[in-house]
Amino acid sequence: MYRFLLTPRWLGLHVLVLVLIPAFVFLGRWQYGRFEEKSAAGDLITANLNSAAVPLATLDRVGGSVPNTVKYRSVTAAGHYDATHELVVRRRTQNSVLGFYVITPLVTPQGTVLVNRGWVKAGATADAPPEVPPPPSGDVTVTGRLRPTETEDSSGIRNRPGLPAGQVLLINTADIGKSLPYPLFGGFIELTGQSPEAATAPEPVPQPDVSEGGGLNLAYAVQWWLFIGVAVGGWALLMRREAHDLRAAADDPAREGAPTP
Repeated sequence: MYRFLLTPRWLGLHVLVLVLIPAFVFLGRWQYGRFEEKSAAGDLITANLNSAAVPLATLDRVGGSVPNTVKYRSVTAAGHYDATHELVVRRRTQNSVLGFYVITPLVTPQGTVLVNRGWVKAGATADAPPEVPPPPSGDVTVTGRLRPTETEDSSGIRNRPGLPAGQVLLINTADIGKSLPYPLFGGFIELTGQSPEAATAPEPVPQPDVSEGGGLNLAYAVQWWLFIGVAVGGWALLMRREAHDLRAAADDPAREGAPTP
């Protein structure tokens, strides 16, 4: 009764199912791996966001680099702003509105660090300079989230030359440092507070959202593994239906051949 399973049509179906099963296993494991990576990264970022503030020089240095393990750690730095070398970063969206980040060098005794003072709305055109509240004069103490230098790979933003003066696309400390008269710390600070406060200031950059934690990847992993059951179940159902139809044709001599499953 089950010799039909050795026909070319059924052998092709067997091969297809046997190929799909390991493929679904692999895709499920890949999505689950992404879930674990994002969950671990989210846990690390949450811990860093909740950590006590430490002096910038304990986590970064002039000409150094900021590893992802200390990304978003709270740091402090004291010095004075250099408004003459202030920059704005194009194509930054906040609250679904296109605008600029305001980057102002903070000169400290240990070196100079770029400070993202916040977000301002774009001007009439993309090339028009936005209205930027000035930084406070004199000595200030800033607190903020430590960020690694931005690159095309880490940000997903493609850099290009030919921008208006004072505008950049990436907060890349190495590139920005080429136009400054002093060396820079490897990372930059995303401002969360300063003393004394400015009379007017850009809109603060919100802290990163880590609420998802890779949950979507976990759902995809479960989905791929459920497809294994669907493939095997459908395979078994087709075999049973074919066998049933062949048996019914054998029991009914008047029937003209076995129906197509």
